[in-house]
Amino acid sequence: MPDRPLAEPVSLTGFLLKRLLQALFVIVVVTLLVSWAVRLTGDPSLMLAQGAGSVTQQDLDNIRQHLGLNRPFIDQYLGFMRGLVTGDLGRSFLGGTPVGQLVADALPATLMLTFCSLVLSLMISIPLGMRAAVNKGGWSDQLIRILSLVGLSFPNFWLAIMLVLLFSIVLPVFPPSGMDGPLSLVLPAVTMGIILSATNIRLVRTAMLDILSAQYIMVARSKGLKERVVLYQHALRNCAIPLITFIGLQFGSLIGGIVVVEKVFNWPGLGTLAFDAISGRDYPVLQGTVTVLAILIVLVNLLVDVAYGLVDPRIRSR
Repeated sequence: MPDRPLAEPVSLTGFLLKRLLQALFVIVVVTLLVSWAVRLTGDPSLMLAQGAGSVTQQDLDNIRQHLGLNRPFIDQYLGFMRGLVTGDLGRSFLGGTPVGQLVADALPATLMLTFCSLVLSLMISIPLGMRAAVNKGGWSDQLIRILSLVGLSFPNFWLAIMLVLLFSIVLPVFPPSGMDGPLSLVLPAVTMGIILSATNIRLVRTAMLDILSAQYIMVARSKGLKERVVLYQHALRNCAIPLITFIGLQFGSLIGGIVVVEKVFNWPGLGTLAFDAISGRDYPVLQGTVTVLAILIVLVNLLVDVAYGLVDPRIRSR
């Protein structure tokens, strides 16, 4: 039977439009689910009425009416979406502070922790993954694979607590919590860096094994080039493409892990802001924070898709 012809790549404009519509659809679905889920945390009127002495049902109804919680859910959601389009995420139930301001204040801390965790992960995973691939089957390969498997089995919150116990209490080297100078960044970044490295080491090892058996690597070695030059200038360059793509797709799980790690270290980022909003049943803050995190994840994945489409036109037909 004749081979089926390959699908003809669509235009770049059509590809970008398709990916953008998919991203918008995901954002709408996520915001709808978040708007519904935050209301499962409890009634914020009960939290606001605490400490006010005897509270009647009429008082609670007045609070709900003032907050707009007496309206149907779909009306509340459409109001949130209208505000999201214009950049207005509402105001906190507890303090009346604009949610956009709270998110803007916390976002840099989360992005800093994310960036440092990614850099540390690459500094760990690339050398170890390459060494494991070069010494395939040797003792160093076996040791590195075991260490990466152990790293995969660590829950991020458990590792964070262990690092605090070891380096803040037993050996008081780093601050246990808060954001007070560069040293405060070390423990949370190391926690996430180790978790990410466990996966990235295996990815680098697998990619390097495929590349080291390629013909152009054999040609480079036959020319008498030093092994370091072959590995870092030829093999690693081609290994970087799937690694960068995987890190982009890994961004969602990275943000999810950072949310938990931030609370353990009391890091003043979006994760801590979201946890405090849950405990205070502050719907606008929780809804705005999770929505911004979701938009970040969608945008990073959109950029990865677009970059791949620009590099390889065949992907546009998928």
